[in-house]
Amino acid sequence: MKLTKGMILAAGFGRRLKPITNKKPKPLIKIGKTNLLEKCILMLKNFGINEIVINTHYLSDEIINFINNKNFNINIEIINEEKTILDTGGGVLNATKKFLNDPFIVINPDTVWNEKYIEELENLEKIYFDKKKSSLLLVNKNKSFDKSFLGDFNLNDKGVVSRNEYNSMIYTGAQIINRQIFKNYHVEPFSMNKVWDELIKNKLLYGFKSNLEFFHLNSHEIYKKIVEKFNE
Repeated sequence: MKLTKGMILAAGFGRRLKPITNKKPKPLIKIGKTNLLEKCILMLKNFGINEIVINTHYLSDEIINFINNKNFNINIEIINEEKTILDTGGGVLNATKKFLNDPFIVINPDTVWNEKYIEELENLEKIYFDKKKSSLLLVNKNKSFDKSFLGDFNLNDKGVVSRNEYNSMIYTGAQIINRQIFKNYHVEPFSMNKVWDELIKNKLLYGFKSNLEFFHLNSHEIYKKIVEKFNE
């Protein structure tokens, strides 16, 4: 089976990237020749996604104008959380209504995605369809360019995700899910962490370990270092 639907989370305020995000939303920050949002779209398109929904809130007009002025040759819909930002969980639940029961991939554009991730997404996709369970793309924190990450999860030899006092794995910002995991939720602000914790409690969350170096815009200082790295 093959995924055809995807979502990009683009509603955040980007406070940790100030002052660069005072007038520009974080997804439109350039790393190299392209911005973070374009990297997401191109990766998803080349992965085989043909329908993308993007949620927006902060400086939403900037993102809408960018999408309208580009020709990605893919179906892109923008869902503007105009009144209230819905956080990660509420944002996904609200924006993916038309996906119904079909599985989809969710991408966080804080990560610097590239074509090398396509093979890893294919492996994540295989896990999702084999296990029929929500699946996260994780990476050992030793592979993170930003060494400040404490870790989000652990991953056992059967691919089951857990959270413990010490966590060696970082969430890369890619997950494959379907809307069934939100059956007890309503459209309101809530974090995906709440949903993940429920899945972990019931051993219903799986993961795949990435082998790529992990670049994530976690602060203005890290942004400057990543720009220097990509300009070498």
